[in-house]
Amino acid sequence: MPTKPKRPCRYGGCPNLTDSKTGYCEEHRSLMQRHYEHFARGYNQHERYGGSWKKIRDRYISAHPLCEMCLGLGRATVATLVHHVKPLSDGGTNDESNLKSLCVSCHEKIHKRKKPS
Repeated sequence: MPTKPKRPCRYGGCPNLTDSKTGYCEEHRSLMQRHYEHFARGYNQHERYGGSWKKIRDRYISAHPLCEMCLGLGRATVATLVHHVKPLSDGGTNDESNLKSLCVSCHEKIHKRKKPS
């Protein structure tokens, strides 16, 4: 049985041909895998926030069990997430004045993400 013809590498501007299922040539396969691991898969929250974050989060969510954005709109929705108003990456802290309890919907709106289907 004949083999399938090789296709151009999916990496922009790469002239190499490949028969790989990923669509990338040998040169770009590892590069795109690193890109995927870093950007697409997200992050490990334990590495970013540390062990003390769970205690802070649990304490805050028990003191503020309803979504603070929904309460402002006159709705009572159970909060499941604690959001940093000023992100830690921008110099924010875990201080209560920088935290807000949110439902998933409001959290997604803040970050302008769509729910996965």
